[in-house]
Amino acid sequence: MLLTDKSVILVGGKGGVGKTTMSSALGLLAAKRGRKTLVVSTDPAHSLADAFDRKIGDKPVNLAPNLDGMEIDPDIEVKAHIDRVSNEMKRFTSAEMFQQVERQMRLSQQSPGAQEAALLERISRLLDTGLQEYDLIIFDTAPTGHTLRLLTLPEAMAAWTQGLLKADSRSQKLAGVLDHLTPKKGKSIDNPMADPTENETQGMDDRAKAITDRLLERQRLFQRTRRLLQDAEKSALLFVLTPEKLPILETERAVKVLQEEKLPLAGLIVNRVLPENADGEFLAKRRIQEQVYLKDIENIFTRLKRYQIPLQATDIQGLDALDLMQAQLSQAGL
Repeated sequence: MLLTDKSVILVGGKGGVGKTTMSSALGLLAAKRGRKTLVVSTDPAHSLADAFDRKIGDKPVNLAPNLDGMEIDPDIEVKAHIDRVSNEMKRFTSAEMFQQVERQMRLSQQSPGAQEAALLERISRLLDTGLQEYDLIIFDTAPTGHTLRLLTLPEAMAAWTQGLLKADSRSQKLAGVLDHLTPKKGKSIDNPMADPTENETQGMDDRAKAITDRLLERQRLFQRTRRLLQDAEKSALLFVLTPEKLPILETERAVKVLQEEKLPLAGLIVNRVLPENADGEFLAKRRIQEQVYLKDIENIFTRLKRYQIPLQATDIQGLDALDLMQAQLSQAGL
């Protein structure tokens, strides 16, 4: 099974190693193989537009036959998320209570994990609907630390939800919601990916029931996303690194964390390896150093597939350059 036969691919790695170029070229490769593909950038740097050398926004735009692309701005997503939740809470709470809830939401916007929470919800909804239209969705993710928080800290969602619900701790109705949401049989509300229990709204008044139903709907959405991302038949994580010390160390940490989360790792693209025909004294010295790091990569990631891509003579920008790169990905075994 080729990697492009999957339904979801997340491309991660340290900043500056070529994630966006590889995501874009991989999207082109999948599209040329007949798969209707969407490349989604979650990196606030918006480098997907730079890679294709054209404007790309928050909605899918066609980039090539069988290939669409879009950029999600995390900052805008947080604000939109806050606005959506605010509007929903306004419907469900009294005017007096809403002031406190609104204050809590303003604080939540600056809290750790808020951006990841908003992104996780957007990605989850995109997967829910997007895979009905596309055969493959490739996520060009932000640098590794951000991606790890996104993938491994779903607790941020629960913290956010709890913060909203606890905004008025004097409210017996909202306290009742929390009681109803507290999972039984050892399950914890700290994990929004946990299976929400059934019939938890029994006995609630209409307002509390509406809030609980909405929260449970989100919880089930995240549960579906978790199941999809952990399904090795459908999903894969691909890391991009360069044969240098810091990217190797960062990738090693990320791989360890993601393996603990049981997320399927498809392998590594080792980018910008000096080509054999590169000459000169400087490059000769550089190649000696590089061989040390390539040996480190081989030893550290012995269980992961590795795909080497040579250093290019010029920057990769525009459809023609990306087309050459997708051919190299194919030759490398992807």
